[in-house]
Amino acid sequence: METSKRPFYLSIPLSVRLAAAAIAWILVYQALPAAADYVTYQLLGLDPASHLGSAVGFFLYDVPKILLLLTGIVFLVGILRSYFSPERTRKLLGGKREGVGNVLAALLGVATPFCSCSAVPLFLGFVESGIPLGVTFSFLISSPMVNEVALVMLLGLFGWQIAALYMGTGLIVAMTAGWVIGRLGMDRYLEDWVYQVRVGETGLEEQRLTFQERVDYALDAVKEIVGRVWMYVVVGIAIGAAIHGYVPENLLAGYMGKDSWWNVLVAVLIGIPLYSNAAGIIPVVQALMEKGAALGTVLAFMMSVVAISLPEMLILRRVLKVQLIAVFAGMVAVGIIIVGYIFNLVI
Repeated sequence: METSKRPFYLSIPLSVRLAAAAIAWILVYQALPAAADYVTYQLLGLDPASHLGSAVGFFLYDVPKILLLLTGIVFLVGILRSYFSPERTRKLLGGKREGVGNVLAALLGVATPFCSCSAVPLFLGFVESGIPLGVTFSFLISSPMVNEVALVMLLGLFGWQIAALYMGTGLIVAMTAGWVIGRLGMDRYLEDWVYQVRVGETGLEEQRLTFQERVDYALDAVKEIVGRVWMYVVVGIAIGAAIHGYVPENLLAGYMGKDSWWNVLVAVLIGIPLYSNAAGIIPVVQALMEKGAALGTVLAFMMSVVAISLPEMLILRRVLKVQLIAVFAGMVAVGIIIVGYIFNLVI
């Protein structure tokens, strides 16, 4: 019988393979601007000053750039997420009082970016652990609002200052909204069956993995998440490219600039019913800002799209009554609007 040979690359130490992959990632990322310009203006022969040339150049540069950023951050967050299982997160928050609990929950929400499908079992586990309702909401708000993909993309596109502002204000909204919900004493608006569920029925299990298993887990996350959202990336960048190349600067500056008092409010009202992930909305944000839209208005639009999605509301309806969902969505929306106006006043 013939024995299957072990692939050659597996004989290389894991640390060496990871270092080589990181170096290759950096080299490819640095080569993207020149490669996009070469394809757009040399191979395709487009005029850099034309609308079409500007739009195509934007598209050909941003698609690989965003996909590279997305791949890198999903891998790193996959490693991090392997250390923070839902069960461990629940234990960390257990027994924490309001105030300190809101702060810790919001920070954990950033470090453990669970998807909407995890909302119900996480919520059940938190409630059964005796975690205050407001602390639970601080976690549920910060987890989608301070999105790890959005954070790294903002860092790569606009610099650390904008990324830090996004993270800081998102955490403040999550902490404040959770604290207010806790102060309102809205436990009566949980569905009756929630308190009848035992902790063991939530499906939350602790995992103990080797580092190789954590790397494999992160690679699986890259395949799953990038495979699921790459089309959103392409569509979002296509929209951004069209805005970048064809929409007059004065038009967007007038509707989304600082001069109109209603701009942030309208941006949030438009963003709430939309459903997109951070990978799809960031390219649109970039194009809007390049055309003169105000930072606060654009960030408010982005945060409303990412933080208050219709699918998450429908999933949470299984454990929350309509009144509590309305308060939850309303508090987050008001917080985002305030953040948008503050940014427009300060920056």
